[in-house]
Amino acid sequence: MVTTPADQTGAPEPAISAFEPGTGTPVYRGHPLPHLLGSPFERVWGLLVDGAPTPGLPPAEPFNLPVRTGDVRVDVMSALAQLTPVWAYRPLAEIGAQQAREDLARASVMALSFVAQSARGEDVPAVPQREVDLAATITERFLVRWRGEADPTAVEALNTYWLALAENGLSPSTRTARLAAEEGADAASCLAAAVAVGSGPSSGGAGARALALVERAERDGDAAAVVAEHLARHGALPGFGDPHLPEDARGQLLRAACVRLGAARLEAADAVAAAGEEALRTAGDGAPDGRPRAGALFWGAVLLDAAGVPASLHGALYLCGRTAGWSAHVLEVQRALRG
Repeated sequence: MVTTPADQTGAPEPAISAFEPGTGTPVYRGHPLPHLLGSPFERVWGLLVDGAPTPGLPPAEPFNLPVRTGDVRVDVMSALAQLTPVWAYRPLAEIGAQQAREDLARASVMALSFVAQSARGEDVPAVPQREVDLAATITERFLVRWRGEADPTAVEALNTYWLALAENGLSPSTRTARLAAEEGADAASCLAAAVAVGSGPSSGGAGARALALVERAERDGDAAAVVAEHLARHGALPGFGDPHLPEDARGQLLRAACVRLGAARLEAADAVAAAGEEALRTAGDGAPDGRPRAGALFWGAVLLDAAGVPASLHGALYLCGRTAGWSAHVLEVQRALRG
């Protein structure tokens, strides 16, 4: 559990995140995740960073993507780093908590803008800012900037995905963001450092690899064989959690969203999840209580697929949601540095 400073009344604030014992239900600032279902991303960001859903995350400012490499992950990492000189960001140790919060908010929402711009590509015209401004929420603005429209199914899918993946305790990417903050880096640099780690194949990249298993099982019609072959080659299944930890209820929440939105590959995903659980148990690595081990990244990939998100973009969309948790941890470190 990660603790936060005491509020102005002297009472300790709820932890950034925790898991309910026995259920594996994530809790953000004292709010169980299922209670937050349906919240737009800007309010989830606000809850994690400020302890309250409002004012939340502001809209992105007009800022063209400065570099295009053909790799969305690289584009957003590079663009975040370039915010520092353009916006004259200062080291966290030299600014107050309010300024740090504002810097993190501007950088976080620009990460979403950069991903959307990069994903749209340079072969089609950019969506005019006036059309982006007509969208009501951050998620809708993201989709308009990327696709030119905000389909309600995609809005619900992204809000659910970003809610579930917004915070995950002291994961490697979060520890990287905290370390950068401890060394006094500015807000944008902290997020860029976290992106570098969070986009790795064992983190944000695991979703796309999990979806590839589902697609192959759907094509071949034999999930058990697909799982067995993958385990023989790689020794692990992408998107499956640690079998020795309690089940992470985020996977259940995301699978429920797949059901609700009529995910086309739900049947194949269920088959892979069941085959994976059985294979791990047979190998002596399964969960002792026999519960499914397909986790948030696995079901999140199926959900994004249902929303028409190409597998090549799954890692980048994962990074968008993680800006909330990273920002909360960076601000916590900054407050400690300032005493």
